[in-house]
Amino acid sequence: MTGAFYDGLAGTYDLMFPDWDASMARQASQLSEFVPAGARVLDCACGIGTQAIGLAMRGYDVVGADLSPAAASRAVVEAAARGVSLPSLAADMRSLPFADASFDVVLAADNALPHLLTSDDVLAGLREMRRVLRPGGRLILSTRDYDTIRRERPVSTPPSVGPGRTVWFQLWHWDGDQYELEMFQLNEAESWRVVVSKTRYWAITRDEITELAERAGFGYLEWSLHVYCQPLMIGTNG
Repeated sequence: MTGAFYDGLAGTYDLMFPDWDASMARQASQLSEFVPAGARVLDCACGIGTQAIGLAMRGYDVVGADLSPAAASRAVVEAAARGVSLPSLAADMRSLPFADASFDVVLAADNALPHLLTSDDVLAGLREMRRVLRPGGRLILSTRDYDTIRRERPVSTPPSVGPGRTVWFQLWHWDGDQYELEMFQLNEAESWRVVVSKTRYWAITRDEITELAERAGFGYLEWSLHVYCQPLMIGTNG
């Protein structure tokens, strides 16, 4: 379900942003505060490259992986169009096809981890991220502010408008601490065309993620709430 959702969005995901290149640059600037100079970085939920390309353009050695083959393939193309290399492949973060201790930093941004819907799956993903990190390496992940969202239980997001008058909004259908998301994309051509796609999230809180990250073996865990567009967790391997 998740892979198919992002396969379907891969061709138009950049239209969620009024200016995708500006967003890439801004997010890379914010994330680079936590990425050591010269680090080899794995973006294990790279999508079409929103964070990975921005980091590569700042001089980092970045590798991408994503559950969606279509998104990972587009990330390679978009990086090349901007003069940087971003080797990317399709992979599940619970089973990463990389050797132990291959990276200095593992990144899982933009609410990717909550697609894993059980504690066991989140723990499996975090353990894989730790496995491919070098000793002392750094985990960086971001999620929506589910501490607030779980209390308020919103049923929709405000509409946003991207290039070419592409309109986006979401409906959320709650089931306990999970919700099914319906993504509406309205494109103006000769007439308005509506595309609807669905996926599911666990509204996992910061305390729940922290507990699972500790069980996975990460230490020195801290959350930064006002540096990035989402709450950002930083952890250390060992």
